[in-house]
Amino acid sequence: MWVHKHRSWPNFVWDVEAIAPKLADVRYAQGRLLGRMESLGFELKREASLNTLTSDVVKSSAIEGEKLNPDEVRSSIARRLGIDIAGIGSASRDVEGIVEMMLDATRQFSEPLTSKRLFDWHAALFPTGRSGMHKITVGNWRTLKAGPMRVVSGSLGKEKVHFEAPSADRLEREMRAFLKWFENGKDIDPVIKAGIGHFWFVTIHPFEDGNGRIARAIGDMALARADCSRDRFYSLSSQIEAERRDYYRQLERQQRATPDITGWLLWFLNCLGRAISNAETTLGNVLCKARLWDTINQNPVNERQRLIINRMLEEDFRGFMNTSKYAKLAKCSNDTALRDIQELKKRGLFIQNSGGGRSTSYRLAERFKR
Repeated sequence: MWVHKHRSWPNFVWDVEAIAPKLADVRYAQGRLLGRMESLGFELKREASLNTLTSDVVKSSAIEGEKLNPDEVRSSIARRLGIDIAGIGSASRDVEGIVEMMLDATRQFSEPLTSKRLFDWHAALFPTGRSGMHKITVGNWRTLKAGPMRVVSGSLGKEKVHFEAPSADRLEREMRAFLKWFENGKDIDPVIKAGIGHFWFVTIHPFEDGNGRIARAIGDMALARADCSRDRFYSLSSQIEAERRDYYRQLERQQRATPDITGWLLWFLNCLGRAISNAETTLGNVLCKARLWDTINQNPVNERQRLIINRMLEEDFRGFMNTSKYAKLAKCSNDTALRDIQELKKRGLFIQNSGGGRSTSYRLAERFKR
């Protein structure tokens, strides 16, 4: 029997004593990470959030087997946030749609979640009204005409049904109850609400396609409420993608069980804890910059030097720095570029590579690299 056919559905219960220590650990880790991010300058905080959002969008789609171009995703997010990045280009309609949904969920987290908002998200995900080659109902709940909604694997004739969602004629009632709970359940910690909301929505499966991505956006919205922040510094979707097989196994196990969701919430909290722990690795380049500028700002460099150092810290920077490249990037003369470089070398910020003459080049000191 599927969980949504249980007589107690959707009155979820869980073992508070089992959940409380895990929730406390996650809340502590959240606070510690957010505190560390708050200590960064405005620009570094924006860069950290941009990196996290990019990963979140790319990995949420990857869970469903859809590969997005990370550069397109990053460009789309940067443009919408007003962040100037080098080589910014256009993005496909598919990328623009999921970016629009994710930013609306996280940056407008205090706005109520309504059926209209969900319909807008769904329409953004499927701008052509099709999923692959198949025409689907967009911006509305799935219909009886679409047939039973099942999660199936295996070859033709040997299919295995992992889950069957509620019938379409139940969706209005199911979604009305879900949305009322999501906005009115003030006595539930928003981190727990993220876990329940994710499971509840994906179990209702109200759309013909896109349910997983929207469920994760709803979870991110609840986590943004938990953080009281429009900026994202950890990506649950990235961690779920890394544990995708276990994620689907946990979902199926709970969808075949009762509304006692202790097992699901324990897995969710553990996964979220790992996502927060891994944020430091994901944001390593940003944190490296923070360490570097903490050192440099004790004896500040000029604006040209600041621009060049930041450029060399960017992930897409290739090769080394030389006088002509410096002059071109900083828009100054070769003589000025050479004086700036020599000063950075004297301070131990630049290291001269072997070789001389026209091939003379420089790299950042190793202690400032990731």
